[in-house]
Amino acid sequence: MSNRRNSSKRPRHRRWAAYLKLPPFLPVPLRTRKDGWTPARQARFIALLAESACVRKAAQLLGMTRESAYRLRKHPGAGSFCAAWDTAVRGTRQPRWKFTPVEARALALQGAFHIALHRGRARTIWRKPDDSRLLGVIGRLDRALGDLLPGFPDDPFAWLDVRRQIRRSV
Repeated sequence: MSNRRNSSKRPRHRRWAAYLKLPPFLPVPLRTRKDGWTPARQARFIALLAESACVRKAAQLLGMTRESAYRLRKHPGAGSFCAAWDTAVRGTRQPRWKFTPVEARALALQGAFHIALHRGRARTIWRKPDDSRLLGVIGRLDRALGDLLPGFPDDPFAWLDVRRQIRRSV
């Protein structure tokens, strides 16, 4: 028997539920670096974490350190990432993460990462833009332009005067 501590919160004797779903998550917004925590690497980390339930092992398989993974988790924009992390480590469904309005643009344009599990192993990772959030962003932009240019629906060339209107409001 090994003397190593079990770094997982999931007991070793407890099997994965076949129906467990990892919540979709947005990657933590970071400065882009080739050797850093890229969005794709963050998604692969959550998938490996779901398989092993060990942060050290999952980070090591990606060529990263355990400490940098925990620093990533503590980042201010890591809310949905933490929810996916907790679900992956505990092996039980957590309360669904509610995305904030600030995250709506990222959800609309790039989309959240989804990880499909089959018998406790990650099978597919994909990223899908959210069309309903995109329509919401377009609607908010349309309302903002309507407030900025009151005669916009009546005059189709009112947008030509946008620059002057913006300069006056600033």
